[in-house]
Amino acid sequence: MNIIILGAGRVGESVAESLVSERNDITVIDTDPRRLVALQERFDLRGVAGNGIQPSVLREAGAEDADMLIACAPNDETNLVCCKIAHDVFNITTRIARVRSEEFPNGSELMGKSGFAVDQVICPEESLTTYIRKLINYPEALQVLEFAGGKVSLIAVRAITGGPMVGHVISELPTLVPEVEMRFVAIYRTDELGVDQQVICNGSTRIEPGDEVFVLAATSWIRQVLDALRLRDQPVRRVIIAGGGRVGLRLARQLKKDCRVKIIEAEAARCEYLTSQLPGHVLVLNGDSTDEDLLQVENVSECDLFMGLTSDDEDNIMACLLAKRMGARRVLALINRSAYADLVQGSQIDIALSPAHTVIGELLAFVRRGDVEAVYSLRRGAAEALEAVARGDRKTSKVVGRRIDEIPLPPGTQIGALVRGEGDDTQVIIPHHDTVIQSNDHVIVFLPRKRMVREVEKLFQVSAIFF
Repeated sequence: MNIIILGAGRVGESVAESLVSERNDITVIDTDPRRLVALQERFDLRGVAGNGIQPSVLREAGAEDADMLIACAPNDETNLVCCKIAHDVFNITTRIARVRSEEFPNGSELMGKSGFAVDQVICPEESLTTYIRKLINYPEALQVLEFAGGKVSLIAVRAITGGPMVGHVISELPTLVPEVEMRFVAIYRTDELGVDQQVICNGSTRIEPGDEVFVLAATSWIRQVLDALRLRDQPVRRVIIAGGGRVGLRLARQLKKDCRVKIIEAEAARCEYLTSQLPGHVLVLNGDSTDEDLLQVENVSECDLFMGLTSDDEDNIMACLLAKRMGARRVLALINRSAYADLVQGSQIDIALSPAHTVIGELLAFVRRGDVEAVYSLRRGAAEALEAVARGDRKTSKVVGRRIDEIPLPPGTQIGALVRGEGDDTQVIIPHHDTVIQSNDHVIVFLPRKRMVREVEKLFQVSAIFF
């Protein structure tokens, strides 16, 4: 596909990195030539310096032949106007805009073709808030990702001693947890050098303490799956948020009814704004989240979840490390640099969350070929999970009417779950080697490496004779 990306910031860079690796033709527009030079040195893409709302700049970027525009410049206004011009002047088929404001939701008249002509609105802050909220609901989990309208979930959890499955092989699952159907799709284990290695996942694989385990199951079984791999954590009731920016404010609004929330914000003016936006029982503190005395006074040792959500990676890391050392039960750090996230994940910091990767999945679902409903990046972009809909019949499809063991999946790739039927007749099926895929099944596939995505997409493309 020919794709134009407006904006070479953190989100734009992450999107470009993901799409270039899948052999798309990428052109990035940005007003800062230095950013473009840095991107061109790292990736096989083209850079165009200029303002993306100017038709001449879009034309130079190849808008007349483009299949998609992804507008992720810092300003909402720039992204909206760019999508409008892309539609009216260049007739670009698909237009995606990053919009932070809550006044421009998906499906509104303003986003229609008579308005700003945006096919999909992406809001990183909303995506992050939704993601973190799931982790709060299931404090034992490292990731909780939903498929098929929420009917199936992929859960990442670190196994610890005491869980019924820990220390046992996967083939013992029906005996140890007989009432729950689940599929282990991947296990990552730290070797003696401290490097994460993927472990072959089959019936003879033994789950060891410290393993990072990815499990697919019906969403209704999430709690039982977590209980099988570790002792249940107490619910999150006391929360401290370091950083009162957009994400911190959104999260505080969502948690105000269920949790005791404190926000630590360094800027006095922002504290005044937060106070005006939140109810009185949410405590807003003007201070430094890396101040040990402040954390001690605010009883960080009694905190169920401490979150570093400022715009500074180093501050988030240091605040979380300090809070953990002082007794916070669980800490989460927002980290933009992927190298930092890889470095601290699984250390004293329980969860290292990359804002860009929470958005990538939403964008990738629009880029994928075939009938792909959802895509998620896993392990900070190293692996992926996707939901594809099987179409056609045995003559027109490479998957419909075939047993799982007849489908030529790339090595290490697993079909972890099927969702069949609609409404009250919906079934969540954990397939075996002899399970036959039917037309209109939603198929959840785990891919250990991104480069396998194209091969899987081709499997779900129907031939030209299918109508």
